[in-house]
Amino acid sequence: MEELVRFNRCSLATLEQARPLNAGELSRNRHYTSNPGQQRSFIIAADYAQVTVVTESRALVREKTTMFATRMVLLVLIVVCGRAWAADEFEGIKCGGDIPKALIGKRDSNEPVAAIEKGHKDLGLKNLGGDEISDRLFLASWQICGSEYELLVNTKTGLIRDVLPFPPHSAKSPMFIGACQAGGRAIPGTMVGVLNNGAGYNARDEKLTKTMLKASAAWKIDESKEKFAQQATEGLVCPLGGVVTQDGGL
Repeated sequence: MEELVRFNRCSLATLEQARPLNAGELSRNRHYTSNPGQQRSFIIAADYAQVTVVTESRALVREKTTMFATRMVLLVLIVVCGRAWAADEFEGIKCGGDIPKALIGKRDSNEPVAAIEKGHKDLGLKNLGGDEISDRLFLASWQICGSEYELLVNTKTGLIRDVLPFPPHSAKSPMFIGACQAGGRAIPGTMVGVLNNGAGYNARDEKLTKTMLKASAAWKIDESKEKFAQQATEGLVCPLGGVVTQDGGL
């Protein structure tokens, strides 16, 4: 005589591990719970050849629920972080606001310059070039809302460490980047400033690269603090060879 069985395990069991059910038990236990609070066992199908039993523990249900919740949290984080990384450093900048404050601490974007400029037409954004200050500092020049700003970027972290609103400059009052002197002595480090070229020296003339011009405004780049430090201009002179290309330099 064939027999129907029920299992007392949380996983599928073999017939050797099962206990036979008689006809009376079968009629009373169509949905038999062998261990309430721990597992639910259901006789799905039965015939005189075999019995198929599916057992699912509550612990397994909780585990699946936790895994699903974890996956959803990770998905949300991926979407949010993706959007954060996609936003460039000029996101949220507004003309008339405190632009240096809004930029400092942001991450420098790796997006093509043309794409960044196109995405911020409201700011009149224009990349003006840049200079490598050291193996971990880069000076990037941007025109934002009609004014020029110098961004000091840490190339190791990609973070904008300091921002300098730069005064207007031209061939007669050219922008300078390089080493300067004061009282006949070289000042260590890199300076950025504006020189007085009222004499009209040709900054592209290689014979005049060492011609010293007086500085009308200057800032020293403090590499240890990764900040701009304003420099006194009395007696401060810098070579013509450091004039930027925009103002006629090499």
